[in-house]
Amino acid sequence: MAQIMINGIEKLAQISHLNFNGLKGEGFFTDFPLQVSESFALRIKPNDSNDPLLLQVLPQELELQEVQGFVSDPLAEEENSPISGVIRKYLDRVLLQVTDVCAMNCRFCFRRHVGNKISDWQKVFTYLKSDPVISEIILSGGDPLMLPASELAEIIQQLAQIPHIKRLRIHSRVPIVMPEKSIHNLTQTRLPIVLVVHCNHPNEIDESVSQALSAFRQMGVTLFNQSVLLRGINDNAEVLISLSEKLFGAGVLPYYLHMLDKVKGAAHFYVETDRAKQIYLEMQAKLPGYLVPKLVVENQNRKTYV
Repeated sequence: MAQIMINGIEKLAQISHLNFNGLKGEGFFTDFPLQVSESFALRIKPNDSNDPLLLQVLPQELELQEVQGFVSDPLAEEENSPISGVIRKYLDRVLLQVTDVCAMNCRFCFRRHVGNKISDWQKVFTYLKSDPVISEIILSGGDPLMLPASELAEIIQQLAQIPHIKRLRIHSRVPIVMPEKSIHNLTQTRLPIVLVVHCNHPNEIDESVSQALSAFRQMGVTLFNQSVLLRGINDNAEVLISLSEKLFGAGVLPYYLHMLDKVKGAAHFYVETDRAKQIYLEMQAKLPGYLVPKLVVENQNRKTYV
């Protein structure tokens, strides 16, 4: 099925039945333009300028404000990159930026100012083979599931030939944002595969998303979800409880609830720590433990629990 991308305010306005004439010209966001799949845009509630899905994709003038502490590379990934497109913060895990293409430009993306990807795969495979301590590979980007199926399969095949690699983890927004594209055959490998999807609000999950997730489960893929705590989008215990319930109904376990990475242009999404803890306590009181994601903050070295 062909995937239709929306790259202009006019088309988004038509779908959402809203007028964005007051928005600064799209030229202000040339480094990180509007981009969203039509599939996701059709889940936006019409005539609602505060719709939580709309706010995740709509460029706003607030992004142009300079806020102290919000920087271009909040996780200092460049400092932890032994090879271009390779990030290593942990002894036994290595993250590979396999592409710089995404299905959607999330306005809070912590890599919105950095578009790295691997350019020399031979160098990367040599690096991975040389260190037997490495046991898990994380495919990220961009979004790995935006790669052509044959290209992704080749990468996985090459990784599976490295004996000390035990697991493969794929981080992807595609099954949520563009479920009609997301299905890849991930069964042709000896490596157990964990797919971590990214869903922030229960309204993101419709029947097409559930079907895509079900297809991955039938392949034997383990499914987790990570969310970002976002002001005005999901900074509400009842919303997050509903998200956990809906994810579990689709066969996905909540994994992480991230505090917002302090990336330049996203300060208006930030939820203060005390408020985050209050929301989290409410979730713990109303959900079984296995449906409560870990509330975490990621710094320049590693994740820590809040």
